[in-house]
Amino acid sequence: MRPGPPFDATLLLRLVSARRIAALEAQDAAAAQAALLRRLLQRAAGTAFGRAHGFAQIGDVAGYQTRVPLRRYEEFWRDWWQPGYPALRDATWPGLMPYFALSSGTTSGATKYIPVSRAMVRANRLAALDVLAWHLHHHPASHVFGGLSFMLGGSTALEAVAPGGRKGVRQGDLSGIAAAEVPRFLAPWGWPPARLALLADWDAKLAALAVETPAAEIAMLSGTPSWLLLLLEKLAARHGTPPLPKLELLVHGGVAWAPYRERIAAFLPPGCATREVYPASEGFCAIADRGDGEGLRLLADRGVFWEFVPLEELDRPNPTRHWAATIETGVEYAVIATSCAGLWAYVLGDTVRFLERTPPRLLVTGRTSYMLSAFGEHLVGEELEQALLDAAGRVGLAVAEYTVGPVFGTVRGHHRWLVEARGTGSAETLAAALDAALQAKNADYAAHRLGGQMDAPEVTLLPEGRFEAWMRAAGKLGGQHKVPRVLADPGRFAAAVKGLGAPPP
Repeated sequence: MRPGPPFDATLLLRLVSARRIAALEAQDAAAAQAALLRRLLQRAAGTAFGRAHGFAQIGDVAGYQTRVPLRRYEEFWRDWWQPGYPALRDATWPGLMPYFALSSGTTSGATKYIPVSRAMVRANRLAALDVLAWHLHHHPASHVFGGLSFMLGGSTALEAVAPGGRKGVRQGDLSGIAAAEVPRFLAPWGWPPARLALLADWDAKLAALAVETPAAEIAMLSGTPSWLLLLLEKLAARHGTPPLPKLELLVHGGVAWAPYRERIAAFLPPGCATREVYPASEGFCAIADRGDGEGLRLLADRGVFWEFVPLEELDRPNPTRHWAATIETGVEYAVIATSCAGLWAYVLGDTVRFLERTPPRLLVTGRTSYMLSAFGEHLVGEELEQALLDAAGRVGLAVAEYTVGPVFGTVRGHHRWLVEARGTGSAETLAAALDAALQAKNADYAAHRLGGQMDAPEVTLLPEGRFEAWMRAAGKLGGQHKVPRVLADPGRFAAAVKGLGAPPP
């Protein structure tokens, strides 16, 4: 069994963290973002994209927003990345792009190839240090670097796709890119070792981790909540509860925390802190700088200039583009990224709502494609999820996983919910409670239900493990893969119904 780290490096981390927290507490987010954008424009002025959009003539945020329109991944891939792929050189970022992160394509079902520069790798590494800085700020007695840091990700295997640069051009899971760039001096504090991290078979990987993880040496654990829960269950079966007795910090992100909070808490030792992060393949957006549920602080100086478009304006020809200086609280925004990996006014696909402006602090509310409005009901992902959790709690059910989509009838339609849950409630009582909760949360939904344009929702309760089996059959188990919460496309939803073994409508 692998021993723990060579020594407790937390003291050094405390010194670095204290300086960083002091800088963040004095930071003007808008000024930091404006300065970052200027640096990005200067760095990329000589690229094909920079020349085409006149980067050399852009002097401020307003000028940038005038010259560079919003684009989605498909447009970038078609016009700027695919022609040079895999040896992408001086297209949207200077030099040869060393990595491509393969995104699971949760919403579209298609794999995306996201450029990752070494500047982006460095920015992500510094963002990870910010996570630890906020942890130590709130838990000064912690010895989080006195044990191993366990990152539960996908396979770290990278595929070589083109020659050039230091090690050629490689692609794979973002966790693999991160692992390839970990400084050698930090390696003794990391877990799992390469031979386990490289495993692509998720079931085999979990089984091996359950056996070989030095449970008494793990001080920090990070990953997506759905897969963290599976790991903790397997570790508990071998080591008892809590399976990681010295765990001081659990870092989670990628999916909503609420459905998993209580079940994961049952496996954590007393005093273990949890901290939410908002990472993406395209860049690190925000970190919880306070307690659970108090929002995430926007990262203003970690490689990405962030814009926010009111969700209802996203598909308009000239949407309003807010940034750190102009954001408003309580508005549902689509997130737009401009990064040191050559993404320019890129529609990320996520939605957020700000709780505070100074500093900018947000809640992740869903995906742009997680709006369900098949009948004009305009429900966003946060409303759907919270209504389900509230309703399930009222009827004695604990939700594990779910997905929802539209069913179109000859006269009216309705929503169908496929829900994996534990407890004594029935599908009928959950459907009634869910209908009431949605009407209370969303006026458009209430108007359509009371006006007769929509029928009541339908709920199908699925047995435990059904979603895991569905994701396994689709080859999307583990790593960054996520259960799609909303499938607004009728064809994809019908395929999900079949894949999950639910009866047809």
